[in-house]
Amino acid sequence: MGINESHLHRNERIILDLHPHWVMLVKGILAVLVSTAIGGYLAFGVGEGTLQTGLRWVALLLIVLSLGYFAQRWVSWYSTNFVVTTDRCIYRSGILSKRGIEIPLERINTIFFEQRLLDRILKAGSLVIESAGEMGRQTFQDVRNPVHVQNVIYQAMEENETASSTASRAVGSLPRPTSSPSW
Repeated sequence: MGINESHLHRNERIILDLHPHWVMLVKGILAVLVSTAIGGYLAFGVGEGTLQTGLRWVALLLIVLSLGYFAQRWVSWYSTNFVVTTDRCIYRSGILSKRGIEIPLERINTIFFEQRLLDRILKAGSLVIESAGEMGRQTFQDVRNPVHVQNVIYQAMEENETASSTASRAVGSLPRPTSSPSW
């Protein structure tokens, strides 16, 4: 579920369209595995009796809750996009209720990334974009290969700046209209 091409400006192209890194799903997967192990033990590892029947229901509830948590994490992963275009960075998330931010490339001042050791191994991390805007600083978690994304944004900024300076020079080289006195 990438960004809809109809939301792009004229002559704007998509450079990157990324979902968050799969590491975002790890908490949900771990919750399912742990609850299934505990639930399996409670359901089949204990004897018979009223207490054991109650434990089986608790085990089933634990498994269902962990599956719900994983489903919520997966929907969040699926419905989140970080997009870099030739004009801006776009972040969108949500299915029923949407939220997002757009940062024009010409307003970006600095891009930081952060990767811990495990993040470096998995090629995941956080990306922080400082811009000359109302919010000033935006942090994006679980970005796939943030070093690459940082480089792509800087290249897009450079190309955008080159294109706008070329366009302004072209406008400046047009012959100026001569004004004739209007008597």
